[in-house]
Amino acid sequence: MGSLTLFTPSGVLAKSTPLRRAAKRLAAHGFDVHIDEAAMLKHQRFAGDDDTRLAALHRVASQAPGVALATRGGYGLTRLLGRIDWKLIERSIERGTRWVGQSDLTALQLGLLAHRHGVTWAGPVACDDFGGDEVDDVTEACFLEAMSGELEAVGFRTEAGFDGLQLRGTLWGGNLCMVNSLLGTPHWPARDVVKGGVLFLEDVNEHPYRIERGLLQLHQAGVLDMQKAVVLGAFSGWRKSPLDRGYSLKTVVAHLRSLTKTPILTGMPFGHVPTKVTLPVGARVQLVVQGRDALIGW
Repeated sequence: MGSLTLFTPSGVLAKSTPLRRAAKRLAAHGFDVHIDEAAMLKHQRFAGDDDTRLAALHRVASQAPGVALATRGGYGLTRLLGRIDWKLIERSIERGTRWVGQSDLTALQLGLLAHRHGVTWAGPVACDDFGGDEVDDVTEACFLEAMSGELEAVGFRTEAGFDGLQLRGTLWGGNLCMVNSLLGTPHWPARDVVKGGVLFLEDVNEHPYRIERGLLQLHQAGVLDMQKAVVLGAFSGWRKSPLDRGYSLKTVVAHLRSLTKTPILTGMPFGHVPTKVTLPVGARVQLVVQGRDALIGW
């Protein structure tokens, strides 16, 4: 399977056991696994101070492994965006590196799109997805196929009402909070990159009203209307409130659909959940829906 480096660009790893377990499992699949020297460092809530994490990011890019897999998300990449050597990371992609992760890694992935420096992969993170007691079969198989170059499409069941939908566009997005945090910054992808795109979104520990607020921000900024489709993954980890009185993620989606003509699909297995697909951020994709079966191919 080639070389694979585990690195920690954002939040601190509380324990080393999940990292060691993930490394062992990935090695069993034929990867030549290397754990970056700074992966277990600790500084406040970060995996090392900003200089250390930036150096780790650049070190991995210089080494250009076949796969650069984030150990976890958390928070921290936003602090580095103005200092990242985007050309260095672009060269690693040109040499064959597949940068993989989700959550906070959205900042790096969209920053690369903004600076027009290549396709990355939204997918699992090492400790959460490969370092636990069990590994989800779909998550594992999808990741392995994507890293070997065999994966050409992912499918999922969506709501009724989109039968016959067929379109093409650039796939982009990721964690909703991270996407919104880049609006108005130099690290937001240019209009000509994401206009007519397929925007995918997920989030964790955010009540539906916060999800709605984030989606409305994108709508009011003109982002949703310029997409050919919006695809929603999992919005997990939130708790109901006695004030909701029927307000839910379903009503959030219904409200957004009343505001934009852009199709908003739900049901994609991606986010802070055990079962997740691996997606090429920045790639041209085709979205096709037959009945309730949706397929994203590239």
